[in-house]
Amino acid sequence: MPRLLRPILSGLLLLAAALASLIYSVTWRPDAKEVLALVCPATAPVLVPGQALKVMTWNVQYLAGKRYVFWYNLVDGSGPDLRPTREDMAFSLDEVSRVIRDEQPDLVLLQELDENAKASDYQDQLALLQERLVDLYPCSTQAFTWKADFVPDWHILGSVGRKLVTLSRYQIEHAERLQLPVAEANIISRQFQPKPALLVNYLPLNDGGQIVAINTQFDAPTLDNSNLLLQMQATGVLLDKFESQGTPWLIGGDFNLLPIGQ
Repeated sequence: MPRLLRPILSGLLLLAAALASLIYSVTWRPDAKEVLALVCPATAPVLVPGQALKVMTWNVQYLAGKRYVFWYNLVDGSGPDLRPTREDMAFSLDEVSRVIRDEQPDLVLLQELDENAKASDYQDQLALLQERLVDLYPCSTQAFTWKADFVPDWHILGSVGRKLVTLSRYQIEHAERLQLPVAEANIISRQFQPKPALLVNYLPLNDGGQIVAINTQFDAPTLDNSNLLLQMQATGVLLDKFESQGTPWLIGGDFNLLPIGQ
C-alpha cells in the first residue's frame, strides 16, 4: 500500500469509529421487553370483577393543538410548521386537563406526550398534566416510543422524547413495554427513528384475578402499510395469548387506521 494512503485510510477509519460512537451515545435502543417503573400508592382502590370501566384514549400530539400542519403531516414532508408555540401548548394543557376532569374516565390512555423534546420546549408534559389531575389519578405508567438526544433531520436538529402514558384511578400491579416491529431503514437512520410499542398495564382484581389494559400507537400509514400490518399482527399475537389464558383485556390508542369501509 502506498505510504500516502495509509494515513488517509487510518484517518477515515478513526472518523468512522468516532461517528459510530457519537450515534450510539445520542440514540436509544430499548429491549424487546422491559419492565416499567410505575407510580401507584398502595391506597389506590382495587377493581371489582364485573365492574364497569370508563376508558378514554387520546392522541394529544404533544399538546400542540389544531392550528398546525406539521412537516410530517404531509406525505412529502412539506408541512409548513415545525413546532407549536409555548402559548398554544399552555392552552392545550389546560383544555386537555379540563376535558379529562369533566369526563372523569377510570382509565386514560394518552399518546404523544413529550419529555425533553426540542419541539415542545423540553417540557415534561406528563408532570405538567399530573399537577392538574393527581387528585383523580393516583396511578400512572409511561413508555417512550421515540427518544434521542439529537436527531440530524433539519426539521428537528435537536432532541426528541415522545411517549405513551396511562393514568388510572385504580391499582396497577405492574407494567411492561413491548417493542413493536420497527419500519425498515438503513442502519444509521434506524438509530434515530421512532420505536412504537405496547404499554401493557396489569390491574389486579379483588378476587385475585387481573385485567390487562394496553395503550399503543402504530406507525403512520405508508404506501404499502407493510410495517403497520406487522404491528397489527404482533399485537394480535399478544391478545390471542390473553384470550387463551382467559385474561380479560382492553386496548386503546392511535392505530392510524380508518374504520372498515372508509
